[in-house]
Amino acid sequence: MYRFLLTRQWLILALLALVLIPTMVELGFWQLHRHEHKVAQNSLISRNLKAKPVPVASLTSPGHTVPRSDYWRTVTATGTYDTAHQVVVRRRTATDGRIGVHVLVPFDLKGGGTVLVNRGWVPSADSQRAFPYVPAAPRGEVTLTGRLKADETTSASGIKDISDLPDRQVMLINSAQEAQRLSRPVLGGYIEQTAPESVGDSPELIEAPDDGSIGPHMAYAVQWWLFAAGVPVGYVVLARREKRDRVAAAASGEQRPSEPEKPETPETPEKPEPATA
Repeated sequence: MYRFLLTRQWLILALLALVLIPTMVELGFWQLHRHEHKVAQNSLISRNLKAKPVPVASLTSPGHTVPRSDYWRTVTATGTYDTAHQVVVRRRTATDGRIGVHVLVPFDLKGGGTVLVNRGWVPSADSQRAFPYVPAAPRGEVTLTGRLKADETTSASGIKDISDLPDRQVMLINSAQEAQRLSRPVLGGYIEQTAPESVGDSPELIEAPDDGSIGPHMAYAVQWWLFAAGVPVGYVVLARREKRDRVAAAASGEQRPSEPEKPETPETPEKPEPATA
C-alpha cells in the first residue's frame, strides 16, 4: 500500500524533509547561543556599571586592548580637554534616532598621558563636508566620569572606515588612529562620558547600555525546534492521507456496477414457403 513512496514525487519530498530537519535544528541552536550571549552580556553590563569607579589609567595604557571583561567599567579621569584637536565621529544616532555625530576630544590627564573622551551627540552640519557646531568643553582642570569602551574596528562594529573624509571628521573611535594623528601616545580604548551631566548648550550624553532585555532569541529557538519536529509528522500525515485516498479510489473502482446484459431476443421461425403445383 505504501509503494507510492518510491515514486519520484515522494522521494523528492522525503529528501526535502531530510534537509529541512537538521537545518531547523541548527537554526534553533544558533538562536539559543544568541540568547546565552545576550544573557551573559547583560550580566557583564550590570556588574561593571555597578562596580566602584576607578582611575582610567588603572585599567588601560597606550597600545592596550580593552578586554571584554572591562567593557562598560565606570572610570574617572582628571585633566584638561584638548579642544584644539577634537574631531567628530560621523553617522551616529541620538537616543531618539536622530542622525548626527559624536564629539571626540583628547583629554590630557593630570600627571601625564592622554585618553579619548566621547562627550556625546550633536546634530550634523547642513553639509556633510562641513564641520558641525560643537558646544565648547569646560576649560581648565576638570574631573569626569564615564564608561570605558574598547577601540572601534570595522570588523567588530560593521562600520566602514573612510579615508578621504573632511578635516577633523572620522568614522571610528580608535585610539591607535588618534595617536598617529596627534603624534603622541594615547591610552587604549576611550571614555564614554556620563558626568558631569549635559546642561544647556552641551552635547547629549550617550544613553547607558540596556542590561534588562534578553530579546526573543529563546522563543525563536523553540519555534525552530518545533518546526523540525513537525516536518516528519507532516510527512507521515501526508503519506497516510495518500494511502487512504488510494484505497478509497481502488475500492470505488471495484464496486462500480456493470451494465446489465440485454436479454436475447428469440429468433422468429421462418415461415414455410407456400407449395407450388
